[in-house]
This record gives sequence, C-alpha cells and structure tokens, in this order.
Amino acid sequence: MAIVKSKLLRQLSQNYPNFLKKDLEKLTDIILKEIKKTLKRKERVELRGFGIFSTKTQKARISRNPKTGEKVNTPEKKIIHFKMAKDLFKKLNNNE
Repeated sequence: MAIVKSKLLRQLSQNYPNFLKKDLEKLTDIILKEIKKTLKRKERVELRGFGIFSTKTQKARISRNPKTGEKVNTPEKKIIHFKMAKDLFKKLNNNE
C-alpha cells in the first residue's frame, strides 16, 4: 500500500497533535519543494538514515512501442535514482 500526501499529513497530525494541520502541510510542501529544486540543479539529496536521491541522465535511444511494434525515438531524459541507507535496509529486513 502506497502512502499519499494526505495520509502522511494525517499520520503527522496524529503523532504531533501540538502542531496545526496547516503548519504540517506547509512544512511538508517546503521539504518536497526543496528536494525538487535540488534535484533540478543536478545535486543530490541525502536524508541520513533514509537514503540518497540523485539524478541520472538516460541516453537517447530507439525503443519499440509494445502495442504496435513500431520503432520510436526516445529523447534523452533525466531520471531519479534512489539509494537506500543501511539503517533503512536493516529495518526493512529485520536485521536489528
């Protein structure tokens, strides 16, 4: 099950009842916006204990439309790469 922003905000407001919901929403918007800006500048984002986000460039190539089998030129594009932190890996795999 994926977590969407509204569920995240609901969980944050339950865990931190002293904060107003609008303040928590503003905080998450600021954090996500800064991550986007940093990735757009081709810099990496490191969240200790969680992981590292970075961008990689995928070269232009000739791909195939799976429905028709027709060859299609795919332009160069940027993709986001995520590398999980060792702490998160251990928690996910119950190695603690």
